[in-house]
Amino acid sequence: KLQASGGGLVQAGGSLRLSCAASGSIRDFNAMGWYRQAPGNERELVASITSGGFTNYADSGKGRFTVSRDNAKNTVYLQMNSLKPEDTAVYYCNARRNVFTYWGKGTQVTVSS
Repeated sequence: KLQASGGGLVQAGGSLRLSCAASGSIRDFNAMGWYRQAPGNERELVASITSGGFTNYADSGKGRFTVSRDNAKNTVYLQMNSLKPEDTAVYYCNARRNVFTYWGKGTQVTVSS
């Protein structure tokens, strides 16, 4: 089970840190990541991190977002800085283990201009 938290309302230029807590060990997952979905849009990758710590970012978040993991806390984070109104979306935590994909409930991020 994945539980995302940390969303909210923030002004443009502000920061938020999202957390995704897993009910079990995140070492069991090949990779974990964050996706987002804005109204009328498809769900898209924001950032991901593998069990070995390799990170990948969508172009929209490069230089502004940082994904990290704390294996001891079984939690993955997404630090979002310099937020823009176009970052407004529901953010979902995702985890992959072999052929299986798991999703958490989303957390709303709203960036006001």
